[in-house]
Amino acid sequence: MTQYVYRFGGGVSDGGQGDKNLLGGKGANLDGMAAIGLPVPPGFTISTPMCARYYDEGERFPEDVKAEVSAGIAHIEKVTGKTFGDAADPLLVSVRSGARVSMPGMMDTVLNLGLNDRTVEGLAAASGDARFAWDSYRRFIQMYADVVLELDHGAFEEALEIAKEDKGYTLDTELTSEDLQALVAEFKSLVEAEWGRPFPQDVHDQLWGAIGAVFGSWQSERAKVYRRLNDIPGDWGTAVNVQAMVFGNMGETSATGVAFTRDPAKGDRAYYGEFLINAQGEDVVAGIRTPQYLTKAAREAAGARPLSMEEAMPEVYGELARVFDLLERHYRDMQDIEFTVQQGKLWMLQTRSGKRTAKAALKIAVEMAAEGLISEEEAVARVDPAALDQLLHPTLDPQAQRDVLTKGLPASPGAASGIVVFDSDTAEKRAGTGEDVILVRVETSPEDIHGMHAAKGILTARGGMTSHAAVVARGMGRPCVSGAGTLAIDAKNGVMRVGAREVKAGEVITIDGASGEVMLGAVPTVQPELAGDFATLMVWADKVRRLKVRTNAETPLDCRTAREFGAEGIGLCRTEHMFFDAARITAVRQMILASDEAGRRAALDKLLPEQRADFTEIFEVMAGLPCTIRLLDPPLHEFLPHEEAEFAEVAAAAGLDVETLRRRAAELHEFNPMLGHRGCRLGVTYPEIYEMQARAIFEAACDVAAKSGEAPIPEIMIPLVATRRELELMKAVVDKAARAVFAEKGGEVAYLVGTMIELPRAALKAGEIAEVGEFFSFGTNDLTQTTLGVSRDDAGRFLTTYVEKGIFARDPFVSIDVEGVGELIRLAADRGRAARSGIKLGICGEHGGDPASIAFCEEVGLDYVSASPYRVPIARLAAAQAALKAR
Repeated sequence: MTQYVYRFGGGVSDGGQGDKNLLGGKGANLDGMAAIGLPVPPGFTISTPMCARYYDEGERFPEDVKAEVSAGIAHIEKVTGKTFGDAADPLLVSVRSGARVSMPGMMDTVLNLGLNDRTVEGLAAASGDARFAWDSYRRFIQMYADVVLELDHGAFEEALEIAKEDKGYTLDTELTSEDLQALVAEFKSLVEAEWGRPFPQDVHDQLWGAIGAVFGSWQSERAKVYRRLNDIPGDWGTAVNVQAMVFGNMGETSATGVAFTRDPAKGDRAYYGEFLINAQGEDVVAGIRTPQYLTKAAREAAGARPLSMEEAMPEVYGELARVFDLLERHYRDMQDIEFTVQQGKLWMLQTRSGKRTAKAALKIAVEMAAEGLISEEEAVARVDPAALDQLLHPTLDPQAQRDVLTKGLPASPGAASGIVVFDSDTAEKRAGTGEDVILVRVETSPEDIHGMHAAKGILTARGGMTSHAAVVARGMGRPCVSGAGTLAIDAKNGVMRVGAREVKAGEVITIDGASGEVMLGAVPTVQPELAGDFATLMVWADKVRRLKVRTNAETPLDCRTAREFGAEGIGLCRTEHMFFDAARITAVRQMILASDEAGRRAALDKLLPEQRADFTEIFEVMAGLPCTIRLLDPPLHEFLPHEEAEFAEVAAAAGLDVETLRRRAAELHEFNPMLGHRGCRLGVTYPEIYEMQARAIFEAACDVAAKSGEAPIPEIMIPLVATRRELELMKAVVDKAARAVFAEKGGEVAYLVGTMIELPRAALKAGEIAEVGEFFSFGTNDLTQTTLGVSRDDAGRFLTTYVEKGIFARDPFVSIDVEGVGELIRLAADRGRAARSGIKLGICGEHGGDPASIAFCEEVGLDYVSASPYRVPIARLAAAQAALKAR
């Protein structure tokens, strides 16, 4: 019979090696901490396969699982000496989610489960603290009503605030036991009014309701969005962890906290965290009370007044520090830890590999390798390539003027400017129109996930360094300033204020997640310096990387940027981008509008020196490196005017009357230009175009070789080939131009002629095409379009739905569709190699900067990938990780 429940604590560890796929991350690590003797409250984990079965069974629990859960409760009762539902000294439990990977704030939790009108009296008597008992009961009702009964949590928050106002209190901790008893009665009335039934008093009903709610939260909208943004498969499911409660809200000798074994923002080897005395865990992450610092050094650096944990609870802090070191050595990674202190005793509630910024990830990986905790190769494997994006973009110019409005906590580094918006729906909507937005909230919640993803940065008035906003922003790579306490936000009226100054929705602000500053207006930026830990890790990555990494670039600036980032050549130079330059568009249009070859050649003669100059600049930057240059690809009508107002201007410049121009534009119009008269079809029809481009390439290459002594290696790519004959014709044009230029220059450069594989027929006939072509470059953008029959420009209307419904695992224009497009690439590579030994193979679509696609390229054995300049380091690291995985 399949086992679904695994016990831990009290000398028991059913989970064996702590399999995260089976137990989820939280359950596996609870089991792991219990196994090495750390103080973990006893409990049990309902495994992730039960999540799938729960939905298969119509969201019901079979009897065999109910029996296992009963045995799990019995285990907790035996270890604690308390009985679930006992009126005299009740066992209370927490019910928490735990997916395979960390999903901060996305899944649901219920604390203090097991309280009712009878057990609350027993808890008060057994603890000797009536206030604690009634505080626990009001928290339980509030959380259960929100998570399980799905009632409006705002109504409970409002009742709490009114209760404090009536008494003149500021903090929840000021409420007396009598106040809390009255609040419990109010909460129960709210439940009955909203739910239509009294609050459940049977503790077993409470338990199964909470377990069902945690499984149900896996399919919540916010969890689905988080999974989509982080490529987490929907069929993984979540585990459920049921654990004996320990209480941080039992007075001044009790506390709760969240901590990291190293600084998750900077990577420094220093304990980093926050705690609250007389509180429960949700108080810290929700930002309801301002937390205190963990260490004396952090408190002094911030100029804070409340004592740190190191000062207020020195013995417990010393034990916690020993646990930090033990966990980091055991898991060999920086840990994110949740703990509770109950009347002076430390309890560990969770450990997991901590989310960190890219800067911190680099520093931690490099330093752990230096410490001998991990190897250089493990350090390479530890850093998420996509996270490097945080380091590869500009930061605020330190010399720029700053009109500082206020300052909060530097919760997630980076800087961003944008218009102020006060809700997530507006953030998503305005970002969708191309605007940069800063999401401003009193505090964020899991329901804000879509707005946080759409925003360039996040600003909150409440919350600490481990608040929801901070943790999620760091994981997303978004700058975040949290806890800007002087900020008064009036979202209803679309305004925020600091003293007499106010900023309205739609006005521009800048936030600096490194300093915590919030500034009016936009502040200039500077380019990052990629040295230190970044450079060290890149050296280690390049040691193990097999795939070469090139760049997609057609300007000298892009080429220089890419070389600084370590590009090993150009994988795609799109020559049509040069044609759109304002200084030469007139000649291009004259060429298009010419009625015969002589007219076209006259216009092309004007373009030749311009093209030669372009290639000369590129070759000077890329001297000695291979440069794949794609000859003219788009349909000619793209170069002609589209607006009525432009026709007269273009006609005059071209020496034509408006009617002739309009007629010619109509002749060139195509119903489906992506599949029309473009690519090599232009070259076949008008070979003089490709002849001019080839001449410009060879003249520039010979000039640079003669001047610098380092010859570039032109790889001339013929686009949109579907047949061997097309490539034969175009290769003949290129070779003829090469012979002519070499004869004129009195010298030669090595070159290749190949094609872009972007049509299914080309992939299928790759063997024949390779008999002529000396290299293949897979144009995965168009190959995806032509294979799936999906227009990239129009797919945004339905692709999200397709991913959500599991039709596509991921957006196929972001990550290669391995089963369809990938199969064509694999087939073409095999047939190409069979026909031509040593044929060079690479990809140049946007997929060349996607880590998952790069892993596929490693698997297929391609020679290189090509990415945009700023994604070159991402591609280098991803290629190294793919090589390590392939071993």
